[in-house]
Amino acid sequence: MAKRSDVEMALRRLAPRIPPHEFAAAVDHAVDSPGLNVATAETAAWLSLVAYVRHTFTDYDELLREGYDQESARHFVTDEIAATLAGWGVRRRLSPQD
Repeated sequence: MAKRSDVEMALRRLAPRIPPHEFAAAVDHAVDSPGLNVATAETAAWLSLVAYVRHTFTDYDELLREGYDQESARHFVTDEIAATLAGWGVRRRLSPQD
């Protein structure tokens, strides 16, 4: 299980311009998520960051409510996620699994 301080350092490296509120929310998600408790700090930070952006800054959840399957909904919001991440200084590109 990655320590909170390790996740924080990993997230700072991944997204150097992330706003403080978003930083705290992504770190909280990473350390509180049962699915991420066995991940490395870098993996937990990345997956948490992408999930946070997807659910907070896109219409992903609305697309699911409208009946789109998860894969289709993710496809439609990929560009929005990438734009938000780029604005925060993220250089890593989304993969189809993200």
